[in-house]
Parts: sequence; structure tokens; C-alpha cells
Amino acid sequence: MLTERAQILLKTLVERYIADGQPVGSRMLSQYSRLDLSPASIRNVMADLESMGLVASPHHSAGRVPTAQGFRLFIDRLMTVQRLESLEINQLEAHLQDSDPQHVLSQTSQLLSQLTHFAGVVMIPKRRNTAFRQIEFLRLSERRILLVLITTDGEVQNRILNTDRTYSAAELSQAAQLLNQHYAGTTLRKARQTMQQELQSLHRDIDRLMQQALDASTAALEPPAEDWVLSGEHNLLRTDAFSGIEQLRRLFDLFEQKTSLARLLDLSQSAEGVQIFIGSESENAPPSDCSLVSAPYHMNGEIVGTLGVIGPTRMPYDRVVPIVDVTAKLLSNALSSYQIN
Repeated sequence: MLTERAQILLKTLVERYIADGQPVGSRMLSQYSRLDLSPASIRNVMADLESMGLVASPHHSAGRVPTAQGFRLFIDRLMTVQRLESLEINQLEAHLQDSDPQHVLSQTSQLLSQLTHFAGVVMIPKRRNTAFRQIEFLRLSERRILLVLITTDGEVQNRILNTDRTYSAAELSQAAQLLNQHYAGTTLRKARQTMQQELQSLHRDIDRLMQQALDASTAALEPPAEDWVLSGEHNLLRTDAFSGIEQLRRLFDLFEQKTSLARLLDLSQSAEGVQIFIGSESENAPPSDCSLVSAPYHMNGEIVGTLGVIGPTRMPYDRVVPIVDVTAKLLSNALSSYQIN
């Protein structure tokens, strides 16, 4: 248990360290905490905090810096979270309006990076065995057809089909109508398996077009090669929080070692609300000197992924936390709007 003045001094120390990146001495604590304490009293409190493992004294300085445990206590109990302005929320919402969910995920990662000046990451939802709601064919030229696929999740995919013969508008309409009547609401895999059995009465050329359409649709909805979208890594090269090459190397190793980052994002997905992983805090944390602020996002009430911000341990959490929180909610709303009820 910390006394009230110990909490005020720890809060002040963390805030000043985040702002300046330098060890904080008793004179600065006295100035910014507005406590009527002597330098000796402040040093005594700092010694108590150090014995608790909440602050540490770099050997080259009389000041102190927060430890991972100190950051954790600050975040959980002492931090005052800033509220985003209505204008900022409206701007975020406007940028997440798009007909293509994949583009929205990419845009979200970029927005997180731009707003925080760190790296933004968005986990891509795992593909389910997707069912389609509607298929349409549009003739582009004699042997080129545009396939338009709308899934039950509201995702729209366009693919070009190169055919071995010319199809009339009536044939294209007939093929689309049959696919939609027989298979709308079923998975593409099931449609492919049963089409040959159920459509034996069709002319073989139409049958072949429909099979080609289902093959292309399935390929369009294959799981992406990457598990997430990452933006703004270059921002981390500019921050003074990473002054050493070794620190940057460990951070970029995190991006390369995808299993480590994926594990952190999966942990975030198992809990509601914003989660903060502080470097060196546990085996499931990012590298030392790094933190991940993350939150799950939903589609129609179901958690489908995680988004977050990766940056230095001394990032301004009071600003980053509401950005991540609000962005997750807005992304959930945007993705849920694609569902056709």
C-alpha cells in the first residue's frame, strides 16, 4: 500500500519521465508534484519506492526512473486518461468508411500509427468457411467476365474470369440466377462439392462457367499470407526513446518473429477492453523498453481480431489508450455494418 504522497510522487515521476526521457530528481518532483515537502522527505519516499521495485536509480544519475512494475501501477491506478475530442472521433469514423473490409483494416493500422506516431498493428480475422449471399456476372469483353461475389459477412470481392468461349448476357444471367437460387447462404466449399451432383441437367458450358466462378471465389477468400497489417515502423526510428541500435534491433526482431507478436495479439483477443503489455514485465511481454497497447474488435458481437500500438515503454499511455479504445469500437461498428440482415 502506498501513502497518498507516495502515489502523487510516483505519478509525477512517471509523467515527467514519459515527457522528458530523463531520470527525475527531487527538485523536479517538488516543482511538478506541488507537494509541500522538503528535498529530504522526497528522497525518503523515493527510497521507499525503490525498495518496492517501483523505481530505479541509474548509476550515472541522482534521479530515478520507473521500472516496469512502476509503469504498471501508474497505468492501473494513477493514470488520468485523456478523452478524445468529438472532432477526432468524427475524423476517425470518416476514415473507416469503405466498402472493402480488407482496406478498412489497412486504413486502421495507418490511422493508429498517424495518431500516435508509433507503429500501428491490426490482426487480420481468421477466415471462416465463408458463405456467399450473392454472385453476379458482368461481361467485360468476349471472353472476359467480371465476377462480383458478396459474402454473408458483407465482404465484396471482384475477380476477372477468362473463359474459353463467349457467353451471352442471357447465359450469364442464367448462371448467376441458378447459383444464387441453389447455393446462396451455403459455403463455397459445400457449393463446389454438390454442384456436379445437383446441376447435371445444365448445359455443360454453363456448368463449367459456374464451376470456374466458385473456384475463383474460393481463391479470393483464401486466408491472407500475413497474420496482421503493420504500419509506421519508421516512426520508431525517429523517437528518442530508442537511442541505441540494440534497442531497435530487439524491437524489429519482434516484427520478424511473428509468433511472439501473434501470441501477444491473441492474448489481447481473450479479454474485453484495452490491454497493456509492458516490456520485461513477463514472458508474454514485448522486448524491454517496448510496450503494446491493444484492444479486441468485433463483428456483430463476435471478437474477430485485435488492434494495437507498439512503441517505447515511456509512451504517453494517457493519450494512446483512448485512441486504441475508440478505434477498436469504431472498427467494430464499421465491420458490423457490412453484415446484410
